[in-house]
Amino acid sequence: MSRARTILIWGALSTVVVVPIAAAAGSPLLAWREPVYIVAGLAGIVGMVLLLVQPLLVGGYLPGLSAQRSRRVHRWIGGVLVATVATHVAALWITSPPDVVDALLFASPTPFSAWGVIAMWTVFAAAFLVALRRRLRLRSRTWRLAHTALVTMTIVVSVVHAMLIEGTMETVSKAALCLLVLMTTAKVVIAQRAWANRKREREGNSRNGGTV
Repeated sequence: MSRARTILIWGALSTVVVVPIAAAAGSPLLAWREPVYIVAGLAGIVGMVLLLVQPLLVGGYLPGLSAQRSRRVHRWIGGVLVATVATHVAALWITSPPDVVDALLFASPTPFSAWGVIAMWTVFAAAFLVALRRRLRLRSRTWRLAHTALVTMTIVVSVVHAMLIEGTMETVSKAALCLLVLMTTAKVVIAQRAWANRKREREGNSRNGGTV
């Protein structure tokens, strides 16, 4: 890959990462807000940004990173994602415990709350699956399907959660980020499935002596 293309890709990703965070940080809705409320909002936005980076790492779309390093960074960012979700929820709890309790019990009058809770649990479930991969002794294909399903659900419900909130995120940058997250995830899932199908086909041909 040419150096110009590498710079272009990393520059574009940096822009996508920085713009929504900067726009939210400069929102007039944050005026007179307590620091813990600001932390809660920014943690949620950082989480959305990380949901874009993760499939890019899986698909090998970030130049300069080997497959092994991409997997290592993917696992590390997965841990950071869990931490941002926990920070988001914990900060909201400090701000207003009754609202968080209502959300966790799916009794909140705000529609976006339920989607946020579902996203939280699917993130935790995906991380749990990664942490206990060896102990669960699942076949590689079974584990991959389960992990992909949980991650895909996390992304879909997180996008719905974000789009329903009328808060500090600037509307255009939020919509663009959510669209990029969905498109990137769909592309990677489809590509990974196609690769897996070709691999099984090659293995089947090998067992059959190379005949079709």
